[in-house]
Amino acid sequence: MGKSESRLCYLDNNATTRVAPEVVAEMLPFFTERYGNASSMHQFGGAVHSDVQKAREKVAAFLDAQTPAEIVFTSCGSESDNQAIFGVVEALGESTVVITSAVEHPAVLQPCKRLEERGHTVVRVGVHGNGTLRMDEYAAALALPGPKLVTLMWANNETGVLFPIVECARMAKAVGAVFHTDATQAVGKVPISVRNSDIDLLTFSGHKIHAPKGIGVLYIRRGTPIRPFLLGGHQEQSRRAGTENVPYIVGLGKAVELAGSELRSGELDRIRALRDRLQAGLSEIPDTVVNGSLEFRLPNTLNVSFPYIEGEAILYHLSDAGICASSGSACTSGSLEPSHVLRAMKVPFTSLHGSVRFSFSRYNTDEDVQQVLSVMPGIVRTLRALSPFGH
Repeated sequence: MGKSESRLCYLDNNATTRVAPEVVAEMLPFFTERYGNASSMHQFGGAVHSDVQKAREKVAAFLDAQTPAEIVFTSCGSESDNQAIFGVVEALGESTVVITSAVEHPAVLQPCKRLEERGHTVVRVGVHGNGTLRMDEYAAALALPGPKLVTLMWANNETGVLFPIVECARMAKAVGAVFHTDATQAVGKVPISVRNSDIDLLTFSGHKIHAPKGIGVLYIRRGTPIRPFLLGGHQEQSRRAGTENVPYIVGLGKAVELAGSELRSGELDRIRALRDRLQAGLSEIPDTVVNGSLEFRLPNTLNVSFPYIEGEAILYHLSDAGICASSGSACTSGSLEPSHVLRAMKVPFTSLHGSVRFSFSRYNTDEDVQQVLSVMPGIVRTLRALSPFGH
């Protein structure tokens, strides 16, 4: 089969997802018919404001928040993370200790680095070889004096490994720390109830759950100390200035409805079965290594290393076969540096550069798994034959 004839096999859903047709249908009227400004005083804008509030209620219900007023709409997960981190630290003061992990997304790592440059103490908790959090290091960090912000991802975007966020939040609350979780990869894939946890702030991005790119959420528990990040307007109860992106907010409302149905329907079991079938097939290739905990991970994510070859070369060959995968975070693609996540896990040098991430969604089928398994053994054999490692 030639490159132009290849069937598209999209297995990069941790980078972004297809916008659900139901979401598109919900959004369309707000481009051409219901185009009013939700902050306007007239009835036309007021009706649109009502649609924004309905979407806010849907997101609040999806996260099991106490009130829709705890939901702030942003432009993306990165903005939400930045607002959570900088906003809380500004409210807590100059002596704030920031506790994070060594495997966070750059949207958390870079703000923490900036705070460190400004003189704040930043503690980066390590992970075990399977990517799980070193809880002893976390407990030691919580014992440090001074006001504290904890910012930990719920699920790792590269490996799918889950952190025990509910327990981590409980431990943080016991010492009076403010707790934020980047739940971008976890939302829609694991049950979440902020009401029944000690989570103070939670962030996620719509385009990971079949909403469009350009819409994000910041959950702020009532009473959490935080300063606004964007200034210039009264929108979002003066917590985030900027004209409301009504079509995308409405689309996100529909997307969380669909995600909630998926969590209840057993669809994730089907997705997990596809992932496990792919893992079993790839494991028949000699020396293949699965990166990350097999017990504590998302149902849709598989990160594998093929030692002695470059992951980028694998991705080029997969792309030629119509298969979309990733070597890690889309925000760091193109970098020649090996994954900071795998480095923190102390993955051996021979495997470090040869990692590939496959991530599934509701739109994937058995045919996608078969398409990968039909070409991957040949790709690995070809590249290993050319490898300077001589394997």
